[in-house]
Amino acid sequence: MKVLQLCNKPPFPAIDGGCLAIKNISQGLLSANIDLKIISISTAKHPFLIESYTKEFVAATKIESVFVDTRINIVDAFSALVTADSYNVSRFFSPDFDSLLQRTLEESEYDVIHLESLFMTPYLYTIRRYSKAKVVLRSHNLEHVIWERLANVEKKSAKKVYLKHLSKKLKKYEKYILNEVDGIAAISFDDSSRYEKLKCKVPLVTIPFGIDLSRYQLIENQKEIDFFHIGAMNWSPNVEGVNWFLDDILPLIKRKSFRLHLAGIDMPKYLIHLKDERVVNHGEVPSANDFINKHQVMLVPLLSGSGMRIKIIEAMALGKTVITTSIGAEGIEVTENENILIADTPAAFKEKIEDLIDHPEKALKIGTNARKLVVAKYDTELIMKKLIQFYQTL
Repeated sequence: MKVLQLCNKPPFPAIDGGCLAIKNISQGLLSANIDLKIISISTAKHPFLIESYTKEFVAATKIESVFVDTRINIVDAFSALVTADSYNVSRFFSPDFDSLLQRTLEESEYDVIHLESLFMTPYLYTIRRYSKAKVVLRSHNLEHVIWERLANVEKKSAKKVYLKHLSKKLKKYEKYILNEVDGIAAISFDDSSRYEKLKCKVPLVTIPFGIDLSRYQLIENQKEIDFFHIGAMNWSPNVEGVNWFLDDILPLIKRKSFRLHLAGIDMPKYLIHLKDERVVNHGEVPSANDFINKHQVMLVPLLSGSGMRIKIIEAMALGKTVITTSIGAEGIEVTENENILIADTPAAFKEKIEDLIDHPEKALKIGTNARKLVVAKYDTELIMKKLIQFYQTL
């Protein structure tokens, strides 16, 4: 089987959840002996760095990339307010990338063209014109849900109106495009359910983020309980969540031993210079896994977002207890108080944190159960078999 994977960002370096999700699909298909070709958009935020790839990966995928300036242009964004255009999606269209895609399709025939995220759907017209391949949309989340939730918690009235307008336009586009592809591989059961409610008529399957467990080795760590948050700080829901924690939850915590370790790319200056001895800012770290392994409990105070929180799956694979909101746990087959802790209010977050400080054995138990869940449900080999079977049914 020949598969062409179109990516809205390069799979390497895997600096955020989106890159990790793309990388895992690429590596999973290669491990399953799929004949894979990759062409990727690169951006200022996600540049294509050839030194990040092994020679074997480059040779196997013949990966190519085109730079696309996806930065927000105020004039274009304002223009989109009064047109039917969804600017969040259309800014990923590039004539240069379209030309590369056209040439790729003219040079070879493919069985499946795999689109990584909604942002690659502007190229659907070119695909249909130059290829008879089945087109599968790999949905990382439903974009309109993210912006809808951001609008719901936004306090500034003007921004709230803009975010609501944006979410409505994205929803309209997502409702249209979902039946223009040949199949959808949603990242969570929650998102699959949302697609069904949007009147999805094409084949739909749930393909969660898979973990190569050989890359997630447990390290015994006997130090006292501490807490951490790691995530790309150029993603609005992460910034919103950290701000909520610092403003509304941290002041409630009375245990003197509490420490929060923050890490992530593009850390805002106000967080870097935060003067609070209970918060340690590490900025961008060389290895997410090494950082996670040094700490005990992951905090994910997420108020918006959609899809599946990949960093939660990674922390669980490393045997860590996770405290998150119901939104943060969405898309993961967890059981409250068994393999995860859920807290949707500042008071509940504070209670869960102080309970773990007072009873560290509870963190060990929940972390152990979290690892067991990942082994049972999120092994990448099993997930890739399911994806390939889905390809074959189209």
